[in-house]
Amino acid sequence: MRSRTDFLQEIVRKYQDAGHSLPANPRDIARWAIDNKLWQPRPEAVVSQCADQLARAMAVEYFTDAAGNRIRAKHAVVYHEGPHQYVIWDDMRTGDPKTLKVSLQQRRGHIVHECKQLKNDQDYLNNYRCPEAQMRIVFNFELDLEEMELAKNKKRTA
Repeated sequence: MRSRTDFLQEIVRKYQDAGHSLPANPRDIARWAIDNKLWQPRPEAVVSQCADQLARAMAVEYFTDAAGNRIRAKHAVVYHEGPHQYVIWDDMRTGDPKTLKVSLQQRRGHIVHECKQLKNDQDYLNNYRCPEAQMRIVFNFELDLEEMELAKNKKRTA
């Protein structure tokens, strides 16, 4: 059985096969797919679309703590039950600490996976596209975090 992601990736391939090139704005691809009757909303998708929008809104809600730090207010935890997964959200200010710790651990895992993918992409660029002008990304963020902390403290004392 073909996944929804496979279906959507096929639409992008058809868009390109129809003579449209990348880079492209996803909205333009969507208009083309709808106009060509390759995609149409499913009634159950309305709830999913609303849930996605709510999740995006919760993901960017912040508050400032007593020390002046910007803190993400809402945190998600992904649970798996057999082949299905679901997400619950909790609030940093009032939520269960165990749930919030799981959320932070899951977010760290996502960051590690993003770094691994970035490393794969960098290696491909260096090995196949630009072997004469190699790029090197540093994946140790300790200095970046220290610099950000120093800048924040400098701003606070200024």
